[in-house]
Amino acid sequence: MTTIRSFRTADLRIDLPPGVGSDAVHTDPVYGYAVTLLEADDGQVGTGINYTLGGGTNLVCAAIGLLVEPLLGREIEALMSNFGEVQRQIAEHHQLRWLGPHKGVTHAALASITIGCYDLWAKSRGVPLWKLLLDLSPEQLVNLIDFTYLEDELSRQEAIEILYSQASGRAQRESVLETGYPGYDTSVGWFQYDDDTIRENARRAVDQGFTAMKLKVGSQDADRDVRRANLIRDEVGSEVLIMLDANQAWNLPQALDICSRLGQIKPYWVEEPTQPDDVLAHKKIAEAIDPVFVAVGESIHNRVVWKNYFQAAAVGIVQADCTRLAGISEYLAVTILARKFGLRVVPHVGDMGQIHQHLVLFNHIALNHERLFLEYIPHLRKRFVHPAQVEGGCYQTPQEPGCSTSLHQV
Repeated sequence: MTTIRSFRTADLRIDLPPGVGSDAVHTDPVYGYAVTLLEADDGQVGTGINYTLGGGTNLVCAAIGLLVEPLLGREIEALMSNFGEVQRQIAEHHQLRWLGPHKGVTHAALASITIGCYDLWAKSRGVPLWKLLLDLSPEQLVNLIDFTYLEDELSRQEAIEILYSQASGRAQRESVLETGYPGYDTSVGWFQYDDDTIRENARRAVDQGFTAMKLKVGSQDADRDVRRANLIRDEVGSEVLIMLDANQAWNLPQALDICSRLGQIKPYWVEEPTQPDDVLAHKKIAEAIDPVFVAVGESIHNRVVWKNYFQAAAVGIVQADCTRLAGISEYLAVTILARKFGLRVVPHVGDMGQIHQHLVLFNHIALNHERLFLEYIPHLRKRFVHPAQVEGGCYQTPQEPGCSTSLHQV
């Protein structure tokens, strides 16, 4: 038996080389993690992470300390047998709920805590996260999820039925475990990179086997965005997919205008074209740029806002991120709901792909989500005990027990 006896937190911040991680809004980012370490009586440690951009990581760590107490003394199998209800109770704390609800610092802390639970659970069973999830029955899987506020679109029973309905062909889809899951390279076109750098990066990405890559846009001078986008298209040709990411830099009129101009390079998607809480603005953009997709997710904090996006037909690419949601359980709710709406899921990987490399395998095998690609950002690889392995442009299936979140020096 593995019982949670104590916890620690760590405020981890990593400076980046010049230009790395930059976009139109975040000009000088520091990559950070608010880390939860759940220490068990058998010596195992569950590591949870919440991705930050440096400032305020200490606030998330403080909130972890406020929320984690109900987990202490709990045996991990018993805890996870009805984790959806446990998570609901923590999120709905009668005093702390006021600080959200279901967003901001407290929600970020809940993500770190709950990911730590999954990591400890998988380690206690001696399996990687993807296998743990795939080995669960639909009934066991939905017990992990809090369906509160989703009932008008997704009940517990409907989620079970969706999982059972995708069982056909599951054995064939398991071939992805051998072939790997395709990645796309985000580090080609950071905002502050000069033209020569993005050309060189684009060529290198193709040489490394990537068939898709992303460019940061959102310049005050739209001509710069158009020029850089055409530069990459000319460099890699028409067969490589190019995604554009504005990081919320535009208001709605700007987004409509600039997206129209950028359409000449035939991007696969335009990401975060405006403020992420403005569902109806995204709906207007989605209608205007079709068949180019609108992609959002890295700043959508909870399943309720996702439900609204789906109901409004305001998103084409679902970039749900378990480190921005309340962890893996809320991610599962979103990806099952996306399956119901027939939407593509390509997670944002603020955690450098460590956890989501497991979750996209679950998406494809258990839910028959299309095998598209997963964002790849390599800058923090050396910080992880078992960093994600990408070869020939594909994530290789992780084999080590846990969520791949164990870190050096925490």
